[in-house]
Amino acid sequence: MMTMRAQLPQSNRRLFLTDAGLETDLIFNQRIPLREFAAHTLLTGSAGRAALTRYYRGFLELARRYGTGFVLDSPTWRAQRHWADALGATIEEMAAINREAVEFVAVLRDEFSAGRNPILLNGVIGPRGDAYAPDARISAADAERYHAEQIGWLAQTDVDMISAMTFAQSAEAIGVVRAARTVGLPAVVSFTVETDGALPSGQPLGEAIAEVDAATDRSAAYFMINCAHPDHFRSALSVVEEIERIRGLRCNASRCSHAELDAAETLDDGDPLELAECYAELAGAMPWMNVFGGCCGTDLRHVAAIADALSGQGNADRRVAS
Repeated sequence: MMTMRAQLPQSNRRLFLTDAGLETDLIFNQRIPLREFAAHTLLTGSAGRAALTRYYRGFLELARRYGTGFVLDSPTWRAQRHWADALGATIEEMAAINREAVEFVAVLRDEFSAGRNPILLNGVIGPRGDAYAPDARISAADAERYHAEQIGWLAQTDVDMISAMTFAQSAEAIGVVRAARTVGLPAVVSFTVETDGALPSGQPLGEAIAEVDAATDRSAAYFMINCAHPDHFRSALSVVEEIERIRGLRCNASRCSHAELDAAETLDDGDPLELAECYAELAGAMPWMNVFGGCCGTDLRHVAAIADALSGQGNADRRVAS
């Protein structure tokens, strides 16, 4: 297995880009329907694979142009047991599609890996149930047992790391970190927050990070915030005690709440330049952050604007290479 775990973002100050809102870009911009918001379903047909290839290549070409590292996600956010019945898939098929998803992005990594900038294969783990409004509270022990299945599938591939994306409960995040630690995979936790800066569970962001670290002996590689506009959590950052544990952002350009986004029939893509300005401001205040991309409603335009804004910051450790 090829691995680049020695070059993970928390190990250096190199700038890493990510992709944007994969599912919303496919659905609203490319007019490609996704069953249950599950991008991995596109891997079963040539047209779907071509759409995913076009999507990822745009971001990989952007990273190459700016000379940054890149965190390359597998399209596996909903490739887990909870969604199997709704997708008409067996558990065996879910296991196979996780492996296939990593193989798919690994081909793209190899296509773009000639340069000196690392491309990391990131196995994406979604929450059990609805990310915006958790179906039920889940204990850390139950979460560890549940997520160990998908993490086990991903551990059989070439992934360099896994990321728990759009998580709304600290206990569930604890379970993921513990399960990843068991199989020796670095784990990132990316929390989503409501317009008040707290998790959908109501827990303050800083308290959630502290609880995960305390329960896992700080085993998480780092933390991120995703699927929220910077205005939603900017003030919450002032009371996060170990704020340097937050190393990345994948924000929405929309200022809508989760409930509003869930009910929306049209895409609110916000203003890419305004979002980039927000990133530059936050990056200036938190110079240790070095992972930046987008989430719901964002696309290549937004991440390009972010890369451009950060390239002019003049931070020698995190500056985008010219």
